[in-house]
Amino acid sequence: MKPMLPTYYTEAPNSKDWRYEVKYDGFRAILTIDFDTISISSRNEKELSPLFPEIIDFIKRLDIEDYLPLQFDGELVWLTNQAKADFFQIQWRGRLRKQSLISEKAHFSPCRFIAFDLLRIKGMDITTKSMEERRGFMLNLGKKLGFPMPPDPTSEALIQLIESFDVLDKALNAVTLLDGEGVVAKEIRGTWQEGKRSTSWIKVKNWKTVSCFITALHKENGYVSLAVFKEGVVTKIGSVKNGMSAKDKKILYELIKQNATDEDAKFFYIHPSICIEVQFLHVYEENELREPQFSNWLLHMSPTECTWEKFVINQYTFPDTVQITSPDKPLWITDDKQVIKVEYLHYLREVSAFFLPFLKDKLLTTIRYPHGTMGQEKFFQKNKPDYAPGFIKTFMDEDIEFVLCNDIETLLWFGNQLALEFHAPFQKAGKTRPDEIVLDLDPPSIEFFSLAIKAAQEIKKVMDSLRIIAYVKTSGNKGLQIHIPLPEDRFTYQETRIFTDFLGHYLTSSYPDDFTVERLKIKRHNRLYLDFVQHSEGKTIIVPYSPRGNSFAGVATPLFWEEVEETLHLKDFTVDTVPNRIKRDGCPFLDYRHFDNGPAFLDVLSFLKQKKTNS
Repeated sequence: MKPMLPTYYTEAPNSKDWRYEVKYDGFRAILTIDFDTISISSRNEKELSPLFPEIIDFIKRLDIEDYLPLQFDGELVWLTNQAKADFFQIQWRGRLRKQSLISEKAHFSPCRFIAFDLLRIKGMDITTKSMEERRGFMLNLGKKLGFPMPPDPTSEALIQLIESFDVLDKALNAVTLLDGEGVVAKEIRGTWQEGKRSTSWIKVKNWKTVSCFITALHKENGYVSLAVFKEGVVTKIGSVKNGMSAKDKKILYELIKQNATDEDAKFFYIHPSICIEVQFLHVYEENELREPQFSNWLLHMSPTECTWEKFVINQYTFPDTVQITSPDKPLWITDDKQVIKVEYLHYLREVSAFFLPFLKDKLLTTIRYPHGTMGQEKFFQKNKPDYAPGFIKTFMDEDIEFVLCNDIETLLWFGNQLALEFHAPFQKAGKTRPDEIVLDLDPPSIEFFSLAIKAAQEIKKVMDSLRIIAYVKTSGNKGLQIHIPLPEDRFTYQETRIFTDFLGHYLTSSYPDDFTVERLKIKRHNRLYLDFVQHSEGKTIIVPYSPRGNSFAGVATPLFWEEVEETLHLKDFTVDTVPNRIKRDGCPFLDYRHFDNGPAFLDVLSFLKQKKTNS
């Protein structure tokens, strides 16, 4: 079965007769679920199910027999956030052929099927019904089967439902806010038409633009090479052919040939002189443009104005609701690159789906760096400033009005205020009992990081013996931190202190030359400080995925336990590397709230209390 296809327009229709959906950048697919078979068919009718076994395994666990046969239209994606999919990741997954590697990636970094239409249910063909009716069937089914909407990369559900907006601006704002590919407008009375490119589905794209100059013309395929100046050096950023009229192509090609400074078997070359504006969706890691399209001639622009700095800034667009100031402000200057504010904001956006769950409903303390990490000035902020926008949510605790960072808009607002570190308490706003224990393993310096590795390994052995699930992350500076999730409102800080005291005593008595609970630095003598006192009411800890205000743009990064060994290097986990790490390996804290440590912790606590009573 060939899917129905949307028609590209520069603008979407805007009326009550249409609804609007996010356009995801993935593999278009038809998912068919029958009593004895499951098929994922590509746009070209190729079978994809062997390449995405996680989808098949998820379906097999569903109680779905009463609705079969079923058929969905949708998109196979690697989901970055609720409005963005990463095409490079799904493309890479689609090229894998080694079964062991497919299985590994399916487990740690699964892809998802985003359903945007229902074609058959209980074997009944509903393609002739209106889009509005089909969506009603799909929503009802999704509710019964637990398919989340909007899509969520942290959900265990691998079939998810697309969100539908009744106002165009809402859809456009969601896409721009989260750096999505675009919007598809769907006529509410439209039917589903197999294999047809229809004007009842209209797609518009979230274009970015770059001002660049032409450096070459490919003799055979007609593509022109594009470049900008980076520190005075001509730097290639891709090539373009699409978007030009036949007349413009002819003029441009003749102009390049007549003014060529050199040529070879493939190209005519030209010095920087012809400037154009090019639209694109995003930039590959190799700084190549994805889906470049000619937009405008820039006849009055000098090639020297086409710079790398402008190219970097223009890669990232934000809606008007998020005011970005000084996007080119340097925040970190590391050994190998400079990170400017707009790149930091994009980092926050890229990790937001995994970062926000650890910020939600927490009374945040942020550290702001008004001049970036290169300046001497920094300060802690708890109180909401008077100039905070109206969408900011707060919580009064005693005499402090804390900001609650529960959404992407607030996270980006914090980023624009140059809050580079996010520290949170161990309980939610209004609560007095912790919902986690965090053990801070603090070596005297980064040169003694091996002590943090040893401490983490020893703690993992203890946790395993107690049947307690523990997670580990880098601190982002020089140590490691162990997270132990607890059920909300179950245990007091006094009870968790019994546990941390026991653990601290065990480790220091077992390895007195390596570990200490001595708070005075002068008495530690190059031993690792087990900062378990930090776990108490009123104290805070750096949040998973928070950057740090240090020289290497470090990030407090969740780790897999297998990574906690001597080859681990803290400087590998930065604002620049962590988003791609999540895409490649998944998030080690993804199931953080899915395990119940309550019974095991209660058993340990009861034993320790009894032991204390007997002694």
